[in-house]
Amino acid sequence: MATQLPAVKSQVTDEALVERRRNQIVAAAVELFAHQGYYRTTILEIARKAGVSSGLIYQYVADKEDVLLLSLLSVLDSYLKEIPAALAGLTDPLERCCVAVNAYCRVVDQRREATVLAYRSTKSLPGERRELVKNAELETNALVSACIQDCIGAGLFRPVNVELVTYQLVAFAHTWALKHWRLKTLCSLDEYIAQGFDFIAHALLTAKGRRRYAKLQAEGRLPAPSPEPAED
Repeated sequence: MATQLPAVKSQVTDEALVERRRNQIVAAAVELFAHQGYYRTTILEIARKAGVSSGLIYQYVADKEDVLLLSLLSVLDSYLKEIPAALAGLTDPLERCCVAVNAYCRVVDQRREATVLAYRSTKSLPGERRELVKNAELETNALVSACIQDCIGAGLFRPVNVELVTYQLVAFAHTWALKHWRLKTLCSLDEYIAQGFDFIAHALLTAKGRRRYAKLQAEGRLPAPSPEPAED
C-alpha cells in the first residue's frame, strides 16, 4: 500500500511480501481491535489470530501503534483503488458521481469493522500519525469532490460548497458501517445506496440535471429507488 510504506518501516525488503504479510496482520488486528479495543489487544493476540509468530510480526512493524496506523490506512487505500476502478470508462458526470458513491459505500460494507475502528481509534495515534490519516482521507475525498465539481461544471448540479457536500456523501457512506446494526434490518445495501443517493441528488440537481437523472434511470445506468410499500 503506497500510502503506508513511508510511514511504517519493515525489516523485510520484498515489497510484495511486505504487502501480503501486512494485509494478513491488519485483517487479524482489525477484528481484535473492533471487538476488544485497541488498548486491550496485544501483539501476541494479533499474531495468534493471524496464524503467525509475534516475532514475525516484528519483522514488518515496530509496535502495535504501527499496526493501528496500517489498519486505518488500509481502508483509505481501498477507496483509492476501488473508486477509480469503478469509474473507468464512464464519461457522464452524473453517472460517475453516483458510481463513485456506490463504490465508496461498497468498500465501507466490505470493511465495516475498519471503518468503525477509524472513528474510534484514530485519536490513539500521536499527532504526526493522525496527520497521515487525515491527509489520506483528503486524498480519497478528492475523488468524490471531483465528481461533484464535474456535475456543477456540466450544469447538472447547482453551485454548492463542494467540500461540504463531499463530507455529506462520505458521512452517508460511513453511516452504513456506524449504524449497520439497525440499517441492516431496514434495507439492503443496494436499497441504502439507491435511496440515499436519490435523496441527496435531488437537493443538488438543476432542471437540466433532473432531466439527465431521469434519463439515466430509464436507461438503467442509475438505480431507481424502490417505492415505499403501500400502507394497509
